[in-house]
Amino acid sequence: MLSSRRQFGDTQPAIKAAKFLGFSEINMAPSVQRNLTFLASTCLAMLVATSPALAQRSLSDRGTMLDRVAAVVNDGVVLASELEEQVQVIAGRLQSQGLEMPPPGVLRQQILDRLILQEIQMQRAQRAGIRIGDESLNQALADVAQRNGIALVQFPSTLAQQGIDYISYRESVRREMTLQVLRQRDVIQRINVSPRELQQFLEKQKSRPSELNEYNLSHILIAVPQEATSAQLDQAESRAQNVFQRARSGEDFTKLAIAFSNSQTALEGGALGWRRGPEIPTVLADLVVNLKPGEVSEPLRTPSGYHIVRLNEIRGADQQVVIEQTHARHILLKPTEIQDDATVQQRLIDVRDRILKGEDFSVLAKTLSDDPGSAVDGGDLGWTAPGTFVPEFDAALGRLTPNEISEPFRTQFGWHIVQLLERRQFDNTEELRRQRAFMQLRESKADEETELWLRRLRDEAYVDIKS
Repeated sequence: MLSSRRQFGDTQPAIKAAKFLGFSEINMAPSVQRNLTFLASTCLAMLVATSPALAQRSLSDRGTMLDRVAAVVNDGVVLASELEEQVQVIAGRLQSQGLEMPPPGVLRQQILDRLILQEIQMQRAQRAGIRIGDESLNQALADVAQRNGIALVQFPSTLAQQGIDYISYRESVRREMTLQVLRQRDVIQRINVSPRELQQFLEKQKSRPSELNEYNLSHILIAVPQEATSAQLDQAESRAQNVFQRARSGEDFTKLAIAFSNSQTALEGGALGWRRGPEIPTVLADLVVNLKPGEVSEPLRTPSGYHIVRLNEIRGADQQVVIEQTHARHILLKPTEIQDDATVQQRLIDVRDRILKGEDFSVLAKTLSDDPGSAVDGGDLGWTAPGTFVPEFDAALGRLTPNEISEPFRTQFGWHIVQLLERRQFDNTEELRRQRAFMQLRESKADEETELWLRRLRDEAYVDIKS
């Protein structure tokens, strides 16, 4: 059957690796692709980019331990040297961005919590047999280099000029890719979007056109344990109300997020960045659309805790998309041990001649074509958008005028002849909206599900903080 390219709604991971010291945000080619969107945090990549590739203990000539353990995590550790290094990295970044520093103890605890969570996830990935090979890693690094206008061979020296060790950088990207594959497996692939949910989501979009806009958001999460006691819930609610009142009274939201948020974006000041309305986490969407730029929402209780949102900016978006569609039909013949390529090609030349002399294309396709998906319809492929088919097929189709039949050509599936029946300009806005809605609805669930997943991992792990 004629295979199509991957479409917008496919479930694929997508990787974003480092944006730091002048390097722009990148997307890894979809070896595992938005659109994996891998969907990875550039700030997390920034955090770990200069971390040691592997935790190491150093010994002096006399055998004295020069490092110590900051936390025991299951059967692994977070080293004090790693923690101190990250404190310096994050503190330097906050200062360079002109952000007010939280108290040293608060910053240190936030970073330690993040390193502990990262260690828990890496252990889980190892048990699951997840490993990013050098080929995939090199492709991701090549993407980073290309998007920054340099050759891959120049990348190590360019990083060195920025004071970044290339080997450590490679391992930090490998680690981030590993975590994204793990999250894809444990969270994203398990999120279900039912047809009813999709239809309700689309109806909600129609009734609330503001969701077609883009929103720049910041977010604070006051987390609660998975099986919280009444006292813990009351404490979390009180803390959330306190943070909300301070934010509403004009205190810097970024500083509050760094100091109090339990979200993975805490050390970035709670920044969620620009998101289209449907891409906003489901639990936050109703809050956001009722906010004006600069306003802060009241705390919203969800299973993961209390959420506070600040709407920073809003901008509109044009949703209309018009594409050129083609209507075509084809006949596919596959080479076999008995019929080689040359024989099959000649057979299609003869079939094409028969059609040009008056025989019915549809009848011949039904009796001869090896594509079971279209043969029953006389080879009819229906109306298709650009990029639907493999490149060789698209190229052959693009050279035809209406009613013209191509010469035989080869693809990975065998030999084809294709007839272009007609072209048309088609308003694809509604179909594209459905495709996007599916992805956006899944992504909106992913944020909350990821927070719950991380909370479960943390609750189930053995953690002994030493400092």
